[in-house]
Amino acid sequence: MDELWTDITALFSMANFMVLLRVVIVLAVGWVIGRLAGLVVGRVMRSRGQHRAQLTRRMVRYLVLGATLVAAFSLFGIDVGVLLGAAGIVTVAIGFAAQSSASNAISGFFLLGERAFEVGDIITVGETTGEVLSVDLLSVKLRTFDNLFVRVPNELMLKVELRNLSRFPIRRLDLLLTVAYADDFERVRGILRAVAVDNRYVLDEPKPIIVFTGFGDNGYTVQYSVWVARQHFLEVKASLHAEVVGALQQAKIVIPRPRRHVELSSGAQPLLVRLAPEPAADAPQDT
Repeated sequence: MDELWTDITALFSMANFMVLLRVVIVLAVGWVIGRLAGLVVGRVMRSRGQHRAQLTRRMVRYLVLGATLVAAFSLFGIDVGVLLGAAGIVTVAIGFAAQSSASNAISGFFLLGERAFEVGDIITVGETTGEVLSVDLLSVKLRTFDNLFVRVPNELMLKVELRNLSRFPIRRLDLLLTVAYADDFERVRGILRAVAVDNRYVLDEPKPIIVFTGFGDNGYTVQYSVWVARQHFLEVKASLHAEVVGALQQAKIVIPRPRRHVELSSGAQPLLVRLAPEPAADAPQDT
């Protein structure tokens, strides 16, 4: 018991206390310098994209903190070279288990240089669409329109098709219509042009596209495409369909229903249809 107390007393001697105090000061100063350096570099890189600034800021902060830890080990008298050698052996040992993380980290640098999207953009990755919250070293964080948090690994971002819905200021909305053959195409075109003019969010330039695209089973098909500002795309998408249907119905333009004509070959068995007799007027009704 006395020997244990002697060791504890020696550990907290004045000399060791001063070393420990210096280590704490070095770590605190390194943490502050790391944050300040990250903020400065982030502001400088902000002109090149918010996600690039965010990732660079974190990298600078981690580098400064790593150098601070090396300085702290030196104050304790620990040989940093031996420590790095041991870390290298450990790194080789766990390298096989960390292949996925390394791949995601490397993919993050490719995303950083490609600049396919920014923080705040609306993107579609595979079947997921959402707003970019952050671009980290290993993954991209998204918030979907139904307020779900989605983490997409950087490696997957490079392998699948990525669509940026916020990259350009305007977008095109496409509708495919089927019109009865009895209705004149030029008349239909005039009605659709009037719908575009009456909608305040549809742009005059580029002009709406109204194209005869082919012959269908129940009528001819028409592609109706209009251009809208990016921020009004969802609003126009929700309203334009109803406006087109209302205008065509008011003009007595027929939107044909799908029909199927079934014929039986001569060798097939006849199809028997039995009609139940109508009940008599005085017969009791089922309740």
